[in-house]
Amino acid sequence: MAGAATAGAASIALIALALPAAWTLPESHGPPALRTPPQRRSVTGDLVSGLRAIVRRRPLLRGTATSTVSYVGVGMFVVYCPLVAERVFGDARHGALLLAVVAGAALVANACLARRPGGAGAPDRMLWLSTVMLATAFCTAAAAVHPAIEAAGYAAPLLITAAVVAGAADGPQLTALIAIRHREAPEHLRSQIFTTGASFKITGFAIGSALAGPLATWSLSGALAAAAGVEIAAALAYAACRAERPRHSGQAVGEPGYRGWIA
Repeated sequence: MAGAATAGAASIALIALALPAAWTLPESHGPPALRTPPQRRSVTGDLVSGLRAIVRRRPLLRGTATSTVSYVGVGMFVVYCPLVAERVFGDARHGALLLAVVAGAALVANACLARRPGGAGAPDRMLWLSTVMLATAFCTAAAAVHPAIEAAGYAAPLLITAAVVAGAADGPQLTALIAIRHREAPEHLRSQIFTTGASFKITGFAIGSALAGPLATWSLSGALAAAAGVEIAAALAYAACRAERPRHSGQAVGEPGYRGWIA
């Protein structure tokens, strides 16, 4: 609690220190005739515009539905990390180390994809593949906390493997989702689509976090298996939303500036 309070106080202090510099920034440059008056838009209107565009374009709908359902399972897994760490390593604080392994694996996976932009296929295919990998990772974590596996002494290696696979899937999944939205979103609705899609993902994560507690009291292994089942449902949602031929934001392959699907 003390560490969180200190971090919060430091953040507030840094924001306060940045205010004077922000206040002195110029408003704009260029001739007054070229300046356009700001348009007032409501948050509700932006969300409705983004949702309408997502529903009308199948690739956007498929990516949003898949990532939202998938993040229900991710939210469950994040809550379970301290519990499985206490079960396997004897200390719940090692759950933070598991999440660090997930983050590190995600960073390495995205770095590898950045070096080979077209090597992993289209972002739509990567979105589905990464979701299946998340289901595999959560199944592995469920096996790690099974009494038979614990008695055999394989719990720790399996749990670390699950964290690595989860990170290797989560990073490319986000990259593929951003690439799909960048490719499919109309220029004038891009910000609304990105904002609406992020709102759905956050909602899915919150739902998964809320469901994790009651499930963990029933069975930790069964709860992790349920998280894997959610990822399977996300993969099925991907298959259920058939998409038309993907667009490339008005830019054809081979034109200057086109760099594959990683945006």
